[in-house]
Amino acid sequence: MKPPTDRGSLALGAYVYAVLVFIIVPLVIVIPMSFSQNDYLAFPPSGFTLKWYSEYFDSRQWRAATLLSVQVALLTALFASIIGTAATYAMIRGRSRLVTAFQILLIGPIIVPHIALAVGLYLFFQTIGLSGTIPGFVLAHTVLTLPFVVFTMAAALGKVDASLEAAAMSCGATRFQAFRLVTLPLVLPSLASSALFAFIISFDEPVVSFFLSGVRQKTLPRRMFEDIEQNLTPVIPAIATLLIVLSILILLGAHVLRSRSVTQSRAR
Repeated sequence: MKPPTDRGSLALGAYVYAVLVFIIVPLVIVIPMSFSQNDYLAFPPSGFTLKWYSEYFDSRQWRAATLLSVQVALLTALFASIIGTAATYAMIRGRSRLVTAFQILLIGPIIVPHIALAVGLYLFFQTIGLSGTIPGFVLAHTVLTLPFVVFTMAAALGKVDASLEAAAMSCGATRFQAFRLVTLPLVLPSLASSALFAFIISFDEPVVSFFLSGVRQKTLPRRMFEDIEQNLTPVIPAIATLLIVLSILILLGAHVLRSRSVTQSRAR
């Protein structure tokens, strides 16, 4: 016998579907606009063409901006993963009284408005000569992505039994060897997942990049903002569609890594 319908469950389901529609519809509209035959943004498009994708891949300026964003995002993912994992390990295993203050400092970039952080970084980097340079972009993006690495690694390291490291050290391993040979393999899927998140956050970061970009060093989001102000052609939806595809692939990769981590945790 079919159970009676609960009005509360129906209302909750309708609310969830309404939120999903509100999130997905703008993305769905962007995709057909990227194939538009019009020379300006229009929906629905009068015809379909791959002209704007070709313009993006043929443009030296667009390719240079994309290459710079990829370089910055890769280096950011590397440094944020290393620093974030070490900091999280210190918080999880450490006994310092300053752990709470340390946690607040690490998650600070999420709380502080990005525009305020961008102004501060711009003034500081101008003083030390890092504004508009790849090291400057990497340092700034590493600060922004650290909280996401810390959150992911805190969940992973919290599930690893500390007695495993203690057993390794009782057999003669140093603290670093115990971490490298025992703990690191267990949290490796979460570490890779956090690196993917750091990559996509850095690649898509517009506010800080806008302040730190120079005349020659412009990231892809900064270049897109300039094109919106000056041209506003369908090449912007074409790039946005490519970014959507990239984000979906990275989310799928993170989901696979997280599922593998859960499977390993259950096996232990």
